[in-house]
Amino acid sequence: MTVSKKEYKTMAEKASPGTTYGKNMLMAFLFGGTICTLGQVFQNWYLSLGLGKDGAAAFESMTLVALSAILTALRVYDNLAKYGGAGTLVPITGFANSIVSPAMEFKSEGYVIGIGSKMFMIAGPVLVYGTAASVIYGLILWFFHLY
Repeated sequence: MTVSKKEYKTMAEKASPGTTYGKNMLMAFLFGGTICTLGQVFQNWYLSLGLGKDGAAAFESMTLVALSAILTALRVYDNLAKYGGAGTLVPITGFANSIVSPAMEFKSEGYVIGIGSKMFMIAGPVLVYGTAASVIYGLILWFFHLY
């Protein structure tokens, strides 16, 4: 059976579901905004406990990463990401999710070979290049401050 390009395009359009850009953008905005608002709530709470601005910001980031890792391990974060899309991936919580998700898939292989080796499968290159770039930028900055 031969199908012309025009017939194939018609069949593909008929079989493909429609994209709801507006809904996707709204959900990403709402979920991302909610995560960022939650982060601000944590930061304000840490400030009220007497931490300085830098300490509160650090603890807020650690809290969001820990919550994201726990929710990923409990398979809750992936369900949120189905609805929130990029809104759940852009904040710092998406980074924690990208580290924990591969590890959870291979936990049946054990702690070292499964979780330990697969944990940085996706986020590893980001960490390596980010660390290398920060060292290079730091050396350049140090060099120019000498002269």
